[in-house]
Amino acid sequence: MRVGIELVRARLRAPFVAGWGEVEERELVVVSVHDSAGRVGYGEAAPLEPYDGVSVEDVLGELERCRELLTRARALDRAELLAQCAEASVVPQALAAVDLALWDLAGREAGRPVWALLGAAAPDPVTVNYTIAASDRAGAAAEAGAARAAGFRCLKAKVGVGDDAGRLAAVRAVAGPELAIRVDANGAWSLAEALATLRVLAPVGLELCEEPVRGYEEIERLSSLVGVRLALDESAEQAGALDRRRCHAVCLKVGRCGGISGLLAAARRARKVGYDVYLASALDGPLGIAAALHAACSLAPARACGLATLSMFAGRPDPLPARAGQIAPPTGAGLGDGLIDWYRRS
Repeated sequence: MRVGIELVRARLRAPFVAGWGEVEERELVVVSVHDSAGRVGYGEAAPLEPYDGVSVEDVLGELERCRELLTRARALDRAELLAQCAEASVVPQALAAVDLALWDLAGREAGRPVWALLGAAAPDPVTVNYTIAASDRAGAAAEAGAARAAGFRCLKAKVGVGDDAGRLAAVRAVAGPELAIRVDANGAWSLAEALATLRVLAPVGLELCEEPVRGYEEIERLSSLVGVRLALDESAEQAGALDRRRCHAVCLKVGRCGGISGLLAAARRARKVGYDVYLASALDGPLGIAAALHAACSLAPARACGLATLSMFAGRPDPLPARAGQIAPPTGAGLGDGLIDWYRRS
């Protein structure tokens, strides 16, 4: 096999502000795996150092290790190759890029989409939430109004970034009572701050709060003290987080799970102990979003997934747009046709 590794930079339309910091540009690493018949599978690593502590340099170094293993492979045995790369790499985002490329290549070899390889009966559209990027009241309210008009049924807003109560009150006023509002603190609060803030936000009527405090032990403690449903996000990857149910739900991401294979394994473990599972993006490119959509076809999550984020990028058409609050899985073999063109735009 021949393996390519390329760094792509994609600018956002506006700065994205969260409890962990601010980002204006995404650095994405695209991996291509070429077989002897001329077929190519593509994957993506989407590290976000302020969020997950993984740098692009970390990913590139780990991918070079994987490149050596893949280059020596004479045949495509996806599971075996992935297992070898998992032994060589300790960075899940790097493993995710290889996993996605191998699934894409396997689909192209079989002439079938990845959702079919995963055993899904049909490519059902995936219900998604709208992510509000504005950190001010007026901007957040305007986004809520646009999301409602576009048919979204769930809105997500970052908290721990300023005027949370006023901004969410403005969102609720525009969204009306029927839209769900989800918040994500990215572990920005202490236990005392989370207790106080969630009580202040109670009149808004929250669907759930993701990662209000750091670590699943603190989230489990908080869950016993508040009426708001809580979800693990960053803490989901900690050892022991999925051994038993710590709170109501868990949000899983392709990159942090090491790809489709790791995500499905984590989802099975989480559901076995009673977690409600849904998926999200860390501002991934279309290969990462497509991978999550294929996985969602297999998992059929009951909650809206945070995958409608490609419209946040500037100068790049959204190849997987949400329509009436849902995204259809991409067409074609593998992860989908034409997704790589998005990365080739300057």
